[in-house]
Amino acid sequence: AVTMLTTVLAAAAGARMPILGLLTAAVLAGQLCVGWTNDLVDSDRDRAVGRIDKPLALDLVSAPAVRAAAVAAGVSCVPLSLGLGTAPGLAHLTAVGGALAYDLGLKRTWWSWAPYAVSFGLLPVVVWLVSPRETLPPTWMIIAGAVLGIGAHGANVLPDYAGDRATGALGLPQRLSLTVLRIGTAAALMTALALLILGPAGSPQPWEWAAFGAGAGLAILSAAGPAGGRTSFPAAVAVGALAVAVLVARSAWG
Repeated sequence: AVTMLTTVLAAAAGARMPILGLLTAAVLAGQLCVGWTNDLVDSDRDRAVGRIDKPLALDLVSAPAVRAAAVAAGVSCVPLSLGLGTAPGLAHLTAVGGALAYDLGLKRTWWSWAPYAVSFGLLPVVVWLVSPRETLPPTWMIIAGAVLGIGAHGANVLPDYAGDRATGALGLPQRLSLTVLRIGTAAALMTALALLILGPAGSPQPWEWAAFGAGAGLAILSAAGPAGGRTSFPAAVAVGALAVAVLVARSAWG
């Protein structure tokens, strides 16, 4: 989802082949490296809490195979990213590095939200730098990306809240009460969407308020999903997709 939405955003910003293809490959490689590393780090905990959606926890794939795949994805991410240019390449590698820092330790600290904020906030920076503008995006867009990332962090934790607390995986969301986490997740997702609607010059159109209403509904669905259910993160991804759609439709590239 992150790869797809970044590619759509870059295309709307004016990026064209071959840079667009290189960006897609770089982001995908980074996402694979981060995801596989996360599963390696969490494999014992995933087994302990009975995760049935994790092939490594179910012993359907070996740890050495996943480790090799993660390393291969990480190594390939470096030249792919730098092929975008020095500035966008370093920005993307910083985003990937932040996500890996989360996997390797920050996820169990009060600072678990920071890698999400940094990495999501950097994605529009990478997109802008590979577009014909070759400048930084508006500040409101960077902030919206960071806040969206914080909301995604909360949505990602919600399905595993009880299991995380039972196994001592205590990032910021797991240290909050479930009620506070739900409210904070919904508020962050809605705030990000509001920034994207109110940030560009000019008054929002009726359809944008309708989009905000739809996004608010998705944010509430994400935050209010049943304990142990798997609707929270997909709903948060849908908010991100709606945010990208609003940006593209509003032509906020000027």
